[in-house]
Amino acid sequence: MLQDPSRETGRETDFVEYDLPPSLIAQEPPAERDGGRLLVLGSAGLDDRRVTDLPDLLDPDDLLVLNDSRVMPARCWLDRATGGRVEVLFLEPGPGLVEALVRPSRRLAPGQVLSAEGASVRLIEDLGEGTWRVEALPSPGAVMDRHGHVPLPPYIRRPDRLEDRVRYQTVWADRPGSAAAPTAGLHLSERLLSALAARGVACTRVTLHVGLGTFRPLRPSDLERGELHEEAWTVSEAAAEAVASARARGRRVVAVGTTTARALETATPEGASHPVPGSGRTRLFIRRGYRFRSVDGLLTNFHLPRSSLLHLVAAFAGQERARRAYAHAVDAGYRFYSYGDAMLVL
Repeated sequence: MLQDPSRETGRETDFVEYDLPPSLIAQEPPAERDGGRLLVLGSAGLDDRRVTDLPDLLDPDDLLVLNDSRVMPARCWLDRATGGRVEVLFLEPGPGLVEALVRPSRRLAPGQVLSAEGASVRLIEDLGEGTWRVEALPSPGAVMDRHGHVPLPPYIRRPDRLEDRVRYQTVWADRPGSAAAPTAGLHLSERLLSALAARGVACTRVTLHVGLGTFRPLRPSDLERGELHEEAWTVSEAAAEAVASARARGRRVVAVGTTTARALETATPEGASHPVPGSGRTRLFIRRGYRFRSVDGLLTNFHLPRSSLLHLVAAFAGQERARRAYAHAVDAGYRFYSYGDAMLVL
């Protein structure tokens, strides 16, 4: 459970640490995409519901904002010229030079070429901590198409399977660029989206390509700088107008996932209450003390201790409310992480 703030020892991570039995880490998605449990954290406290209850929990004219980034088959295994396999996890779609995690990184040097049938990756620059700038031939996309695997996170202790190409992807994903899934959106099926539309809940889309800054454990330097590894984002004119209209009419803007919230908050100028259209790369680190500008509600999965994602959830919900919610989720046997259950914070 999240540490009680009254026992704070001076480290920010004390607010986002909890103990989780390994048996609660989901290894498989639910049988049905929208078949998970939903913990609702609202003004009345905690409520155990189902994901399929979402239309009843939202009001007509509420606005759901979705992240339309598509997960790349980013994990590739290639061979050294001297023998031995190396894992290359692409963090960007390309074209051109891209960043990638390369493991194991020992005995690697700039200029080395890793290869597989019909593809190669040349190491260009060591960026530290296992990250390299690389040149992929014929292109990053072609290498991933030929040799890529679904980049399931390491806490899913099994190889990826064919069905993961569907289930570790939202049903609306159409902009390739993520090295990990925006997992809150995995719960929304076509039939649930239809039920939400029938309820009068509107939807719009933004893009944030999930990269190293989202799934890498936080380092002391991240906390000191107050910045994360940069990730690419886009908020279109249509999305910005939809959010501005909802907020002007007093309707709630509900971000589906921490990545969506990060994109919206990145695009919202200080002092404003809605985003402006734009795109770029963000290092925004949302944590304790952050004042949200565009987001009124958050649909999210349960996240790793001390991760930037849990920092964001605790900042949005409030440290003590988040601590109680996670303690309840553990006690009630909710399933955690990417293929796990969800929480709605209103």
